[in-house]
Amino acid sequence: MSPHAQISKGLWLGLLGTVIFSVTLPMTRLAVGTPDAPQMSGIFIALGRAVVAAGLSAVFLLATRAPFPKRQDWWPLAATAGGVVFGFPLFTSIAMRYVEAVHAAVIIGALPLATAAVGALLHRQRPSAGFWLCAALGSALVVAFALLRSGSGGLSISLADLLLLAAVLCAAVGYGYGARLSQSMRAEHVICWALLLSLPLTLPLAAISWPAAAIKASAWWGFGYVAVFSMWLGFFAWYRGLALGGTVRVSQVQLLQPFMSMLFAVPLLGERLDAVTVGFGLAVIATVFIGKKMPVHQPAAMPPSLLHPRKT
Repeated sequence: MSPHAQISKGLWLGLLGTVIFSVTLPMTRLAVGTPDAPQMSGIFIALGRAVVAAGLSAVFLLATRAPFPKRQDWWPLAATAGGVVFGFPLFTSIAMRYVEAVHAAVIIGALPLATAAVGALLHRQRPSAGFWLCAALGSALVVAFALLRSGSGGLSISLADLLLLAAVLCAAVGYGYGARLSQSMRAEHVICWALLLSLPLTLPLAAISWPAAAIKASAWWGFGYVAVFSMWLGFFAWYRGLALGGTVRVSQVQLLQPFMSMLFAVPLLGERLDAVTVGFGLAVIATVFIGKKMPVHQPAAMPPSLLHPRKT
């Protein structure tokens, strides 16, 4: 496969993962409920979905005869799990009871830039100034949209906002380490092993936090989606896309996620989509398209022992 074809395939897989992830916030909102009509706790949603996905992972690993991770892979797997199995799901699930999906979507819009920064650090890549300009412009558009939708002169920072920002940082770290592991492991196996590694913690905590009251069917549907798609299948496409197209470059596709989340929030949560949202969405798409063409360089003088620490 030519480098151009590999990057294109990585971007398409990244887009597929982004579409799957974009439904996460609306579905989490359905599962957790509101302060007036609470459903599942954020802790149960975060940890329970990891338990379900771990069960699916065990079956998948056995069916594909996955090799056991090497000793040097366990630390990156732990970092991956800390970011995407514990951190991001836990912080977003708790926050989503107190903010609408549209509001949360624009805060999570900072994720592509954070992922690009972590990816550049881990892979020692050197994105061009043009690439960073496109990434910054896309992030600025997301922030500007948040300011307009806030209905005030500034974007108020609540505890829920801080939790969402913490979720962004956790996801960026989990994406970066997961993408690095996907260079030497099947992308599907990375998330599966991370989930199994987490099971000794997620299983008892999920059992303790099991809902005590009756839960609406819609909440269980939301929980089912985040368990099967957000916590499992979405990573099959996402990590493979990051591995093929490069973490720094493919991460920018996720700039589209806030606006996709809003589109899905219309039928799922009854929220409204207006011309301003459409306009900002098209502008962000343009930054992704332009940024796709900007070079991302690997330092030529980097020793192989640093680029590929598993090789001796």
